[in-house]
Amino acid sequence: MSRTVFCRKFQKELEGLDFPPMPGKKGEDIYLNVSKKAWQEWQSQQTMLINEKHLNMMDPNSRKYLQAQMERFLKNEPFDQAEGYVPPEAS
Repeated sequence: MSRTVFCRKFQKELEGLDFPPMPGKKGEDIYLNVSKKAWQEWQSQQTMLINEKHLNMMDPNSRKYLQAQMERFLKNEPFDQAEGYVPPEAS
């Protein structure tokens, strides 16, 4: 049976991650409080932000920016989005 967590993003019990997505306290917090669904949505948003804003992940400022956007996304706070993105229509 899969592990469930009360997801901070969706505010309900959902399937949890299989393992912490990063080392340290931040990874453990995400593991305990963020669902697999929310993390997958963040991964998509993260990719769009990196591409749209031409972020260099070797640059500490780019990593800090992305970390701040991740925290905002997972807490349901306003976050930067890729400007030209139009989500596909559900069919």
